[in-house]
Amino acid sequence: QVQLVESGGGLVQPGGSLRLSCAASGFTFSGNAMRWYRQAPGKERELVAMITSTGGTINYADSVKGRFTISRDNAKNTVYLQMNSLKPEDTAVYYCNVRDVGVLRRSYWGQGTQVTVSS
Repeated sequence: QVQLVESGGGLVQPGGSLRLSCAASGFTFSGNAMRWYRQAPGKERELVAMITSTGGTINYADSVKGRFTISRDNAKNTVYLQMNSLKPEDTAVYYCNVRDVGVLRRSYWGQGTQVTVSS
């Protein structure tokens, strides 16, 4: 079955960095775009970054442009989110997502990893 397992979250001071990882299994990772979302308390889940299957196209939310970098290693079935210059408003649970998997074109989510930016 499809599994997405995020890791790398934690507590970091403003201006600091974290690198999130999402290990994928159960589907053809190299054939699917991957996305990172986040959800802060009391707010809707928002798309942070997207990378296509080959990495040829990458998009970011305006709020993270220039600070976050999404990348992937298709040999390791893993997608990353490098987060630099973190701000308190980046505090959220970060989720990995894949869409359009299988004949039913289902969407799958990881369990999430907490990122807290605070002094």
